[in-house]
Amino acid sequence: MRASSTVFVDTSAWIALALSQDPLHPRAVTAWEEMVQSHARIVTSVPVILETMTFFDQHAARDVALKWKDSLDSIQNFRVLDCTEADMKGAWRYYTRRDLHKLSAVDATSFVLMSNHGIGRAFSFDHHFASVGFSMVG
Repeated sequence: MRASSTVFVDTSAWIALALSQDPLHPRAVTAWEEMVQSHARIVTSVPVILETMTFFDQHAARDVALKWKDSLDSIQNFRVLDCTEADMKGAWRYYTRRDLHKLSAVDATSFVLMSNHGIGRAFSFDHHFASVGFSMVG
């Protein structure tokens, strides 16, 4: 990975990183280490954080969700992107595309945020990111 690139982290990557029993955990850890070593700027969004916290709350425990959220404060070169009403409207165009079968509303929002912020790389294990033209990390 080139130095100082920006990478958007999706829910699937956060989950794989956090859960050692996740089958994608080893790939996620390797990709994360490469991002950190290259000093990549790491971004995610409010919707992704909420989706990830909800997953941990429902599949592990509320304490796990809260500890994960608190751990974000220790990440170097990290930023959380807000999601505006205009972003939500833009997401609707992705969400209603018939070629993006089973696309989540959060992913649709991520695509808009990534496009609006000029981010071309996604740390994700969700094929939809590649389907709309983003480069994949992991």
